Amino acid sequence: MKRYDLHTHSNVSDGALPPAEVVRRAAGAGLDGIALTDHDSTGGLAEARAEGERAGLEVLTGCEISAQLEGKSVHVLGYFMDTEHPRLVEELRWIQDDRVVRAEKMVEKLQKLGVAVTMDMVRAHAEGDSIGRPHVAAAMVDAGVVPTTVDAFTKDWILEGGRAYVDKRVMAPVDTIALIVEAGGVAAVAHPIWVENDLGRSVERIEEWAEAGLGALEVDHPEHEELWRRTYGDLAKRLDLVRTGSSDFHGNAHGGPMGANTTDEDVVAELRARAARR
Repeated sequence: MKRYDLHTHSNVSDGALPPAEVVRRAAGAGLDGIALTDHDSTGGLAEARAEGERAGLEVLTGCEISAQLEGKSVHVLGYFMDTEHPRLVEELRWIQDDRVVRAEKMVEKLQKLGVAVTMDMVRAHAEGDSIGRPHVAAAMVDAGVVPTTVDAFTKDWILEGGRAYVDKRVMAPVDTIALIVEAGGVAAVAHPIWVENDLGRSVERIEEWAEAGLGALEVDHPEHEELWRRTYGDLAKRLDLVRTGSSDFHGNAHGGPMGANTTDEDVVAELRARAARR
């Protein structure tokens, strides 16, 4: 049975490694395929696929699109989308542009808090299309404010609701799901426990989104405890959502190791079939 990791990141967004190296890591982990799901960008797919052909590893079309619900971040994975779909291209560019504005506002807040961080320092860590909080966090490490990027994600700094946090200007989850479907893809909620940080409330949200066209659910994620996996697994079965597993690989302190959780080829085939019916 072939195994796929359906949630990986490169330095096109907030991962540490170029797309080709992400593919090599996947091949080294014994995987048969990955979905490259950079934040709000499909810019790394061509490089990843070229390396995939050399390594004998399939690279599926993917993207992790930022959404927001009542001031809380929600991440929606899109699989098998038409990456040239006009509205998808437009919305991703709009989100990427706002990411820059958002980073600038976080830097301003940090400077007012006495942190010697500049946008040049942030940009030094952002090699691809999508500037994000991990790049701000890396600049904070450079400035000696926090020892690791993980330590920047607290209420003192850039965690949601933190002193230097700035909201995103993105679509609501239902609109993001609709966009993915319009572009011929299948939408999946990434790490659903993050939706509300409450198991019961996250289940209610997923039920709502299933009615809006959600097609899959990331049940097996490195940060999901066993109870959460059982609950989301039962929910996926009840709502006829494709159950996926992945690592959320970033190649740094964020996410898990490549192949930490995987998705079997028959599940990938079901995702592909659902996309083909769009």
